Amino acid sequence: MQHAISISGLSKVYDSGFTALHGVDLDVRTGEILALLGPNGAGKTTLISIVCGIVNPSGGSVTVQGHDIIRDYRAARQLIGLVPQELHVETFETVWDTVNYSRGLFGKSPNRALCEQILKDLSLWEKKDNKILQLSGGMKRRVMIAKALAHEPKILFLDEPTAGVDVELRKDMWQLVRRLRENGVTIILTTHYIEEAEEIADRVAVINKGRLIVVEEKTELMRKLGKKQLTLELSENIGPLPEALAVYDLEVEDGGRRLVYHYDTQAGRTGIGSLLADLNRSGIAVKDLDTEQSSLEDIFVSLVEEAR
Repeated sequence: MQHAISISGLSKVYDSGFTALHGVDLDVRTGEILALLGPNGAGKTTLISIVCGIVNPSGGSVTVQGHDIIRDYRAARQLIGLVPQELHVETFETVWDTVNYSRGLFGKSPNRALCEQILKDLSLWEKKDNKILQLSGGMKRRVMIAKALAHEPKILFLDEPTAGVDVELRKDMWQLVRRLRENGVTIILTTHYIEEAEEIADRVAVINKGRLIVVEEKTELMRKLGKKQLTLELSENIGPLPEALAVYDLEVEDGGRRLVYHYDTQAGRTGIGSLLADLNRSGIAVKDLDTEQSSLEDIFVSLVEEAR
C-alpha cells in the first residue's frame, strides 16, 4: 500500500552548523491522524517545513503519495494543506476573499459551494464578510484552517492549530479533524496540548533533538509504556512494612496511612489479588482503594527525559 508520506534518511544542517534533523525515517499512513510530539526545538517544524517545500533538506528523500518533493514538487505541493503556527492572513481582506484567493493560488477554479461548506464547518459563515482584522485570535486561526482546506488537499499539516484557542473552540476543531479523516484526509498534527493527541490521534511519533524516539499506535504505546498504580487508603497507620509485603513494589505515603502499589500493565498477573490477601493476613485493614494509569503526557515526558 502506498503511504501518504514516506520519509527516508531525512537530515537538515543549517549554515550555522546546527543539525536540526538526524536521518529521520517515517511513513505516514493514508487516512490516519498522526500526532508529532516533541519539546521546543525538537525539529517538528523543520520536518513539516521540508515536507511542505518551505525548507530544503540536506539529505534523504521525501515522497508525497509517490511524488518526490524535489523532482515533482508541484504535484507534491498540490496534495498538501498547511496550517502553520504563526497567523499569516491579509488583515484588510474579508474572510470570503481570503479563502477563495487561497484556492486560486493552487490553480483551482472557483467553487462557491465548497468554500461555503468549509466556512460553515469552521463556524465562519456568519463572519464571511468581515475583514480579518475584526476577528478574534481563535477566529483567525479558523481562517488559517479554511485557507489550507480551500484547494481540497489530501494531506493536512496542523502545526499547533489550537495554540491560544479556548477549550470550546479546541473541541470544535477536534470534531472537524475527525470529519476530515472520515473523508479520507491524512492529518499530521503537532501540539503542546498532549491531551489533544490522546483524544484524536491514531499513532504518536515523538521527536527529540532531531531524532525520532518512537513511532507507535497510541493505544499500544500506552499499553507498553504506561504504568498502573493502585493506591490503598488504610484504616490505621501501617508503621514498618511487614516482611510478607516486602516482595511487592510498595511506597508508603501520608505517614503510613497510604500504600501505593505499582504493577506491570503487560504482565499476565497484576499481583493485586495476592497483595490484598497478604494485607488481610497481616491484619492491615484497607479503607478505600483507587487505580490510575499513566496518561500520554506522562509517557511523553518520560521518553524525552530518557533521550537526554
